[in-house]
Amino acid sequence: MKFISFLIVLIIFPLTVSGGEKLTGTPIGTVRGLQYTNNGSSSYVVNNIQKNAFDGDLNTYFATDARSYTWVGLDLGKPHVIDRVGWSPRNDGVGPKRVQLGVIQGANQSDWLDAVPLYMITEEGVIGEMSYADIDVKRGFRYIRYVGPSDARCNIAELEFYGYEGEGDTETPNLYQFTNLPTVCINTVNAEEPYDKEHDITSNIIIVNNHEAYVDKPGTVRERGNYSRTFPKKPWRIKFDKKQRVLPDAPAQAKKWTLINNYGDKTLMRNLIAFEIARRMDMKYVPYAHPVDVILNGEFKGCYQLCDQVEVKEGRLDITEMEPTDISGEALTGGYFLEIDAYANQEPDGEWFTSATKSIPVTIKSPDDGGTPEQYEYIRAYFNKLESLVFRYPNYNPGPYDYRNIFDVESFLKHFAVGELSGNTDTYWSTYMYKDRGSDIIYTGPVWDFDIAFDNDFRTYPINNIPGYLYCSGRASEATNMINFAKRILMADTRTVDDLARVWSLARNDNNLNYETLSAFIDKTADEIDASQKLNFLRWPIMDQIVHNNPVVSGSYEAELNRVKDFLKNRFPRLDTLMKYDSTISAVETPSDDEATITPVIEGNTVHLIDYAPFDLYTIDGKMVQKNVTCTAPLASGVYILRTSGAAAKLSITPSQK
Repeated sequence: MKFISFLIVLIIFPLTVSGGEKLTGTPIGTVRGLQYTNNGSSSYVVNNIQKNAFDGDLNTYFATDARSYTWVGLDLGKPHVIDRVGWSPRNDGVGPKRVQLGVIQGANQSDWLDAVPLYMITEEGVIGEMSYADIDVKRGFRYIRYVGPSDARCNIAELEFYGYEGEGDTETPNLYQFTNLPTVCINTVNAEEPYDKEHDITSNIIIVNNHEAYVDKPGTVRERGNYSRTFPKKPWRIKFDKKQRVLPDAPAQAKKWTLINNYGDKTLMRNLIAFEIARRMDMKYVPYAHPVDVILNGEFKGCYQLCDQVEVKEGRLDITEMEPTDISGEALTGGYFLEIDAYANQEPDGEWFTSATKSIPVTIKSPDDGGTPEQYEYIRAYFNKLESLVFRYPNYNPGPYDYRNIFDVESFLKHFAVGELSGNTDTYWSTYMYKDRGSDIIYTGPVWDFDIAFDNDFRTYPINNIPGYLYCSGRASEATNMINFAKRILMADTRTVDDLARVWSLARNDNNLNYETLSAFIDKTADEIDASQKLNFLRWPIMDQIVHNNPVVSGSYEAELNRVKDFLKNRFPRLDTLMKYDSTISAVETPSDDEATITPVIEGNTVHLIDYAPFDLYTIDGKMVQKNVTCTAPLASGVYILRTSGAAAKLSITPSQK
């Protein structure tokens, strides 16, 4: 009898491998189904054919009329923790591919606004066989479903869900992420897909980070961008009902955020590289950006960048935010946020203007809607004043008519340097500027939109074969007369040569702006998004295609990265010549021995402070080695300058310490 009991245990055990039983419930799903007759014709069905996915028969199937955002699942009646899922594709020639990138979701609301992913199928299915995966999410869900990938009509032969009844662990739910990146889940009312830039679709947005719902808040979603909206992979703007910090390292707490699609950028990181360059140029504000995976109504959309909405806001462009009552006196002087914009004429009347003499198109980004009539007229007149001064004389001299009295040349040159180093064709197609309250000065920035930069535009490729600067090559794009505006500053003003040499040299010498560190940044970012980029190009198989402005097909992700690296490697020496790089220019003050008020700790060839306070480290000639660290990476032998919180010290790394 003991022998027989042992056999019974062996037979039953495989059915409960993950500790849960096979679950049953009421089949639910997309209502308008699709069935095929024996002769191959199809008919629409509005009955409960959802049961075909749960009948145990691998020869029946569930399919839908609509091609995307369709699904089938179970109402379990009460929350259950799902610990295992099984699936089998429809038994036909394309069935195996049609489950790849299918997503398993759980929810506790029948409208699925609180849905989160539990698993994504990344391999093709096997006809006539069940495939299984363990689920590690600890939260319980009443509703469980399979959402077919795009253009698949759901098409599933069989689904099995295993688990046990209960709310599960709501404190540490161990939520699923597609990769190591945060997962942004957008669930819209009635699963409506965003379709233009004007209509906000009511949504609930969940951002899963470190396997927790870092954000789970109501809001809206709509399309964003201009040309990027024409791509199959759409860009979106999300707007929360209340201000949110979307990830722990995001500086701003704000309602509006953007999801950048990077469709034509096969590295998926050109914006990130350009923003890193802007930081090393010490631009006042550089937009926040973080790579994420995105799912819309259960359908995997790929790797995006979750970015700031570029706007006047604390933690973003931190200037005075105007009110409608600010219509006189100093209150009328700012702050204003402008975009020199080739698409300005697509904006509503009263939100943009063309300049008085050169017809430069300017959109008023803030105040909202172009401001009050008083605000609109004030900033239009002020920009016209700047334009008249910039174009006033063949040459410039200090005095009452010097455009520099109301224009910050340094921020313009930093913006210019980012555009030239990145090889951005569109530097003067869209250019941001701003003016704060109580200030006479218009500043340039921030930088934005680099998907066709770094040799990714057939109109300018290969950029390093162009003699001189890209912006004045005759091949760069521009909003009306913006290149002439730039030429007036860069060529007609003889003072600018020395200014540009200083701005460029300071970034090169003090802020570690060089090929080696940018190449390392690219490698680090590539490691971070590696799993995501593989899924992205499974969803969007374009690696061997010319899309958008691609000049060439590199054929692999690694080859795309190498193209950017090769471009930068050759770009630095060209710009060093054009911008008159001076290795002796530095803003770092070398402390004398009696100024050393701190004592660094040297261990081997690394350095830290006793309390591990953050510090910057420079070579003795002022070149930045490491910024804002608490402990250095291994150092070569030599003399260094350490600075922190107003204190400084010299230190020496000798060969015996290496």
